[in-house]
Amino acid sequence: MDPDSQNVPKRGLTEILFVVFLRTVAIACLWFGLQYWGMLVGYTLNGAGRFDLLSLPWKVAGASLSVVFPVAALGLWLTVSWGPVIWAFGAGTQILMYGLWSDVFGHNALVIPMHAMIALVYVLFRAALWLEKRHKAQEVTVDLP
Repeated sequence: MDPDSQNVPKRGLTEILFVVFLRTVAIACLWFGLQYWGMLVGYTLNGAGRFDLLSLPWKVAGASLSVVFPVAALGLWLTVSWGPVIWAFGAGTQILMYGLWSDVFGHNALVIPMHAMIALVYVLFRAALWLEKRHKAQEVTVDLP
């Protein structure tokens, strides 16, 4: 056994579950991105969603989200700090589209609760990780002579 491998920090169950959660959201973001690309190039919706046939609001939203969601997927998969930020931008855009501007973009009853649930689970994970880190720090200070 390599002596350096003993110095590798062990991940706790909360951290492992958090990474699994982030990667699951990354797969969903990649799917969203592929859906937008499929719409814009005319592969889905029988070609009715092609970029040249869309209204200006849909052109802006579709083109933006077709880039934002795959980039968010990459950041979430790699578990880097900017991944959730890019996801929040895409999720916020979709919430505005289907919530505030539903007269322009139509209704999608699934998107808003889904993004809200993901945000809630993310906040709960971050709180659990913060509490776990704080607890470990307290253990270290108590154990020192």
